[in-house]
Amino acid sequence: MWSFKKHLSLCLAGVFFNFGFEKVVATALGKKTVAHWKPATATWYSEPNGDGSDGGACGYGSLVDVRPFKALVGAVSPILFKNGEGCGACYKVKCLDSEICSRRAVTVVITDECPGGYCSGGNTHFDLSGAAFGRLAIAGEGGQIRNRGAINVIYRRTPCKYPGKKVAFHVNEGSTNYWLSLLVEFEDGDGDVGSMHIREATSSKWIEMTHLWGANWCIIGGPLKGSFSVKLTTLSTGRTLSTRDVIPQNWSPTATYTSRLNFLP
Repeated sequence: MWSFKKHLSLCLAGVFFNFGFEKVVATALGKKTVAHWKPATATWYSEPNGDGSDGGACGYGSLVDVRPFKALVGAVSPILFKNGEGCGACYKVKCLDSEICSRRAVTVVITDECPGGYCSGGNTHFDLSGAAFGRLAIAGEGGQIRNRGAINVIYRRTPCKYPGKKVAFHVNEGSTNYWLSLLVEFEDGDGDVGSMHIREATSSKWIEMTHLWGANWCIIGGPLKGSFSVKLTTLSTGRTLSTRDVIPQNWSPTATYTSRLNFLP
């Protein structure tokens, strides 16, 4: 668990595949499509039909097991986790064994990190929830594919889509008028965050926030005076979104405030 002291201190401190597998990828997808897909490996963890972990290293908590996530989530190796700035990114993952694998790819949201084992050594690896891993198989074979443990897959980035949702900001526990920490939720499009700024109601100046951990960002100053506008810049493409007065003057810790905007997928 992350304590307030750990949050504060962090805020202050501010190849695995051979030629044979690559040949399988090329044969399965065709020359024109190969460039859009990359090889990786995949495993699964926690309950067979579960959500992997309760929130994981991105900090989404119980959101991972309900709509729109619906347990279709996963942990990734450091090369994709990017010290937490890869949180929220969406990927299509597909396995290639025609005997057991579905022809369709499964879309997963990155909610956790897997630091060891298959995920070490600079490898690209997806440690998926049991629910997501089972969806890689043809109907009725979810148990069989989970029994295999580790499998070869291909993957590619895909725009995140949260129908009916707008970008939301969860005010983390422990936040005060002098230390404010926010968790970004339901970001369409790139899904990731490369930088984040906040603006007080009494100011025209955007103040850069510090990446804390996972999908959490913070700012130290004070006393901070709401309401607050928040500006997001995505890590992948540098797109920006400004949400005016999204956090009210009488904000409270552990509350979630939803904007009226979202990126286009």
